Amino acid sequence: MQSIQLLNTAIIKSKEKVIDNSYEERLNKINSSPAIDAINKSINSLAESQNISKDHAAIQLIEAIRELDSIWTDYVTMEGIDRLKNILKGTH
Repeated sequence: MQSIQLLNTAIIKSKEKVIDNSYEERLNKINSSPAIDAINKSINSLAESQNISKDHAAIQLIEAIRELDSIWTDYVTMEGIDRLKNILKGTH
C-alpha cells in the first residue's frame, strides 16, 4: 500500500509546473496577436449571422473550442489505453 501512495505522489509531483506570474505581460502579448484578431472577427461574424449578442457568440466559440479539446483529449487517452492493453497482452 505504501508503494501505491509513493507512486501516486510521484505522479502528482511530476505534473507540477512552474506557473508564469507575469499575467499582464502575457495578456498584452496574446491580445495583440493575429490569432486574437481572428477570434474577434469570428465573434463578430457569428453574432451577425446568428443574430445574437457578441457576448453570446464569444461564449459559443469558447464552448466549441473546449468541446473539441475535450474530444481529442478523450480520443488520445483511449488510443494510449488501447496501445497499453496491446503491449500488455504481448508480454503475457
